[in-house]
Amino acid sequence: MRKYLYCEAGFIEKKNWLPGCWVNVECPTDDDFKFLTETLKVPTAFLHDIADTDERPRTDTEGNWQLIIVRIPIQTQSSKVPYSTIPIGIITNDEITVSVCYHSSEMIPDFIQHTRRKQIQVPNKYELILRLIYSSAVWFLKYLKQINNEVSSAEKELERSIRNEDLLRLMNLQKSLVYFNTSIRGNEVMISKFQNIFETKDRENKELTEDVLIELKQARNMVNIYSDILTGTMDAFASIISNNVNTIMRRMTTLSIVLMVPTLIASFYGMNVDIHLEHVPHAFSLIICLSVALSAMAFIIFRKIKWF
Repeated sequence: MRKYLYCEAGFIEKKNWLPGCWVNVECPTDDDFKFLTETLKVPTAFLHDIADTDERPRTDTEGNWQLIIVRIPIQTQSSKVPYSTIPIGIITNDEITVSVCYHSSEMIPDFIQHTRRKQIQVPNKYELILRLIYSSAVWFLKYLKQINNEVSSAEKELERSIRNEDLLRLMNLQKSLVYFNTSIRGNEVMISKFQNIFETKDRENKELTEDVLIELKQARNMVNIYSDILTGTMDAFASIISNNVNTIMRRMTTLSIVLMVPTLIASFYGMNVDIHLEHVPHAFSLIICLSVALSAMAFIIFRKIKWF
């Protein structure tokens, strides 16, 4: 699906393409491919590069066309990796600006609505790219807060009862933080490349560039903090699980020793030899009482040394 967006008081959608429009394409169809490659003459190789979900942030050129790939965050429907990142490609030449993303995201519609609410004027394509990166940093921060809330919820569940589901949930959130960290670092590298472009084009918005760098740095710092906290939490619960296993094994060992006492006595008196108690009244009861007493004594001793 493609939209033609023209910047007036924010980005306003147009019915048809006009020179100077920003063409935004999400989840492109065959008709979108035909329009991009045949009408706008966008290089096909660029479209194939953007289709790679593992494509890193980078720039590329072909003729008078320039490709800029950045990574933006998304919330997935998969329980294995609840948050991930995807590439979005901005393809430009002297007259045309096209953004292509093979996945739907919340960021682009929110960015368009934000420019309308604030009536933001975007004078050139370089500032558009910077604002898109700025918006991606804002969404990284939003999703990081959601991840932090989910980590806190999982920790509360683990405090009640340690279940594999909650541990796997924390592990999957840790994967998301790794993806975020890698993508944010890649986007930061892109900013330094943009600065070189702006120096040659003399179109650099220094204030906006500084804001983008601040937001990316904040997002990277938050990722590192949450990742360290999550790693420490996982290590703490691993230690708790190991300690619980050791406690259970110690109790089982103690219980087996306590139960071994009456078993040992019964084994002695079960042998086919004289036991010298054949003529003692209530001999069986005395043996039982002796076994119970010795077991109780062993139990008390283990309790005192805190083995049970």
